[in-house]
This record gives sequence, C-alpha cells and structure tokens, in this order.
Amino acid sequence: MSLASPVRQKSGLALFWAVTFTTSWAFWLVAILLGGPPTSSPTVIPYLLGGFGPVIGAIVLRVHRARRREPAPAHAVSSRPSARWFWTVPLLVLASATVVAAALLAEVLGGPALNLTTGRNLIATVGGPVPFLVSMLIGGPLAEEPGWRGTAYPRLRSSMTRLRAGLLLGVVWAGWHLPLFFIPGTLQAGFGLLSWSGLLFILNVIPMALLTGYAYDRGGVPASIAVHFGVNTTIALLTINSPVTQALVLVVQAVVGFGLLGRRSLVRPPVTD
Repeated sequence: MSLASPVRQKSGLALFWAVTFTTSWAFWLVAILLGGPPTSSPTVIPYLLGGFGPVIGAIVLRVHRARRREPAPAHAVSSRPSARWFWTVPLLVLASATVVAAALLAEVLGGPALNLTTGRNLIATVGGPVPFLVSMLIGGPLAEEPGWRGTAYPRLRSSMTRLRAGLLLGVVWAGWHLPLFFIPGTLQAGFGLLSWSGLLFILNVIPMALLTGYAYDRGGVPASIAVHFGVNTTIALLTINSPVTQALVLVVQAVVGFGLLGRRSLVRPPVTD
C-alpha cells in the first residue's frame, strides 16, 4: 500500500484544522448570538452542528484526498480487522475506571462523596438509559473521534512520537472547546472560563487525548470512540464538577496515559515517503 509523504500529510492537516475550527466556531458563534440555552430551539441547532466540526473536517479532507488520488497516511489504523474490536470493551472499562478511581480517591482525601442521584436525575430527564447513552455516544465520541483521532492523529504521527502527537492534539482539542464557555447553559459555561473548574476542564482534555490516542493505535476509531464515551459518560453519571475531583481525574489519567505509552513512545517514528 502506498503512503502519503510528510509534506502532503501536513497540507492535509492544515485543511482539516481550517475546516474543523471554522465550522465549529461559526456554528457556536451563532449559538452565542442567539443567547438561549443549548437544549432549546433555535440555539440547539447550531450548538449541535458545531460539535460535528471534526467529522465535517474529516469528510472534507477525505473527499479532497480522493479527488487527488492521494494514499492514506502512514500511521492510519484500519478498523476493519475484527481483532482490533477486541480492544474496544477493555479500553472502555479502563477509561471509566480512571474517573471512578479519581472520584473514590477524592472522597478518601476529604473531597465530595460519590453521588449517583444527579446522574439518575439526568437519565430520567432525557427519557431513560437508552436515550441517555445514545446522546452520550453521539455528542462527543461519534461527532469528534473520526476527526481528531481518525484524521489528525495519523498525520501528526508522520513526524512525531505518539507522546508528542497526543500532547499536541490534546492542546488543540482543548482550545477547540473554548467557545462553549460562552454559550449559556453548557457545562463549560456553568464552570466559567476563569475558574478552577473551567481551567481543569481544559487541562483534563490533554491526558484524555493520550488515552484516546493509545486507543486509536490499538483498535482504530472504534476504540478511541469507546474511551471518549467511557470518560464522558462516567463523568456525567458521577457529576464530576468539583475542582478537587477534576484535579484527581487529571492526575490519574495522566499517569495511566503516560504508563500506557511507555518508552516506545519516545522513539521518533520513521518518515515514510
């Protein structure tokens, strides 16, 4: 199989960044100007569409690549082999476990106790477990992972180690969320950008990028979707909004992420022409 050169991969990455950020931020700017909560019409429409910016960027890049008959990135992971799906469930459990472990540790250290009441109320509000799980799967994992991990990550890997690619993508991914702090009614707006919770939300995206990057290397986009889904769903069910617990989630996921990457991540990948 022929592989794209690093120069072409960087060109494709620039196109992906441009489409993703322009699409997401444009829709979210409309949501900000409308001023209503993201769960009510008409704000809900641009709010939801903005979340699909990474997928739109991925689609545009794939169409662009197909028209120019360019090969796949060297580090792209195929999701077709059934063996790769083996990683999906274990990584989902691991992702959820990092959040649970942080919440338990916070309780031991005198922080907020585990409380499922708010999570149960949230499930009831959206109509039950199935609608809740579907909404958690679509709003984030399915809307973002084909772009961040399926498109951007392999191109970053053309000239970076897994660790550097994961960290850089984590920083970009964190910055992508910034407009959400200005849409009334979002989780981010509830935190406030200039608060400890807001800052920790931004920082927490970075170790999560390491976990999803590792998952992509093991099982492709389905595995990265599973990790993203596991973290988001567990955070929602346990109502992780205390700075103490958020900080411990950051620490636990950073330790696990660096541990999974290991020393092999420090080896610079070969450049394939």
